[in-house]
Amino acid sequence: MSFQYAPAPESRAVLDLKSSYGLFIDGEFVDGSGQAFKSVSPATEEVLAEISEASEADIDRAVAAARRAYTRVWSKMPGAERAKYLYRIARIVQERSRELAVLESLDNGKPIREARDVDVPLLAAHFFYYAGWADKLQYAGFGPKPKPLGVAAQVIPWNFPLLMLAWKVAPALAAGNTVVLKPAETTSLTALAFADICQQADLPPGVVNIVTGAGETGRALVSHPGVDKVAFTGSTEVGKAIARAVAGTSKSVTLELGGKAANILFDDAPIDQAVEGIVNGIFFNQGHVCCAGSRLLVQESVYDDVLLRLKRRMATLRIGDPLDKNTDVGAINSSEQLARIRELSQVGVSEGAERWSAPCELPDRGFWFAPTIFTGVTQAHRIAREEIFGPVLSVLTFRTPLEAVEKANNTPYGLSAGVWTDKGSRILWMANQLRAGVVWANTFNRFDPTSPFGGYKESGYGREGGRHGLEAYLAQ
Repeated sequence: MSFQYAPAPESRAVLDLKSSYGLFIDGEFVDGSGQAFKSVSPATEEVLAEISEASEADIDRAVAAARRAYTRVWSKMPGAERAKYLYRIARIVQERSRELAVLESLDNGKPIREARDVDVPLLAAHFFYYAGWADKLQYAGFGPKPKPLGVAAQVIPWNFPLLMLAWKVAPALAAGNTVVLKPAETTSLTALAFADICQQADLPPGVVNIVTGAGETGRALVSHPGVDKVAFTGSTEVGKAIARAVAGTSKSVTLELGGKAANILFDDAPIDQAVEGIVNGIFFNQGHVCCAGSRLLVQESVYDDVLLRLKRRMATLRIGDPLDKNTDVGAINSSEQLARIRELSQVGVSEGAERWSAPCELPDRGFWFAPTIFTGVTQAHRIAREEIFGPVLSVLTFRTPLEAVEKANNTPYGLSAGVWTDKGSRILWMANQLRAGVVWANTFNRFDPTSPFGGYKESGYGREGGRHGLEAYLAQ
């Protein structure tokens, strides 16, 4: 007997969407001097609002406001006083959690269930956590009298707009820095809602500034001579360009870039549990996750069983309206990203891999891609080497643990990995062999503000989260 799911849409009535939004500079919303651009709902292609684009002159104003706030107020404020503001922000986030979740889902395309249960709670948790560090920096292990760096330029991506904001802003403020943040041009609305929260929390003007725009705005910000620290999360290509732009300057830099994570399943693993982890590892947030488990390595002896169970589980995934609480997989964030996913998927077919997509009916409007797996994949395939950043899984096999390690490490990336096995000794051995910044054991895509996150090789350098996340914002 099968059950039909009735729609359970979350109401948009909690939102007070404006038709247009300006920049947030020196504690006030102001008009940008660049051309406006549109923020579009990925699920319906509806124009949600017009957003101001920040010009170089606007960046100058934002950096100057951050410098004034840093020099006159924030860096001189005792840590315990800074903590009060961070605690206040965290509590307001909790009070406005439903509004933020709906706005994030609407603007980004992710299921409301993920925005409600993951993104927004982690946003609050990061501010609570770093509020606790604000008056304890001398005990963080980075010297007896650590000092803030100054003005931090922070550029975040579109896949986790609120969470990436928290990863950047919370430790920077706790350490005594001020911030100029640029959100992704396709997902600016929740960052601007956060600006409103800063006003509501009475954060001193200039401590947090938010400038919106596309690549040119980001380039102007990270190359501004008044910036002391650059933090970027995004593609490896843009990360390399930022590293070149700041080379030879005194700016401190952290980069959290792309990934092509291996999710390794041994024959003694709890297979049903592992299948849930595989699905979460690649189809969570439509695969728009830098640490997504996009390469599944399965031990040959259980390959057929795992593939059968995986396809059966994928057939139950519900794709559709992100604001429906029953939805498992939402919309692709933009038409440009959808085109890239389609292109690389077609490359997989042309190179000889076998494609299988979950049977589902996709909406007529919006940007959609059915959850897909490729079998018969080798390490020579582009879909096994390049980051697709979508709901596409490449399946490979291995016979021995050494072969699994060799295949897992055979990538220019080094952000994350997963290991599924019943043996604790094997988990520890694999974790020690894998060249990845984060290794999950019998789970995947689990995040906590107390735990550091970051990668090796072309996945960037530096760590965010935990005590380690403070280091990037302190001068020792």
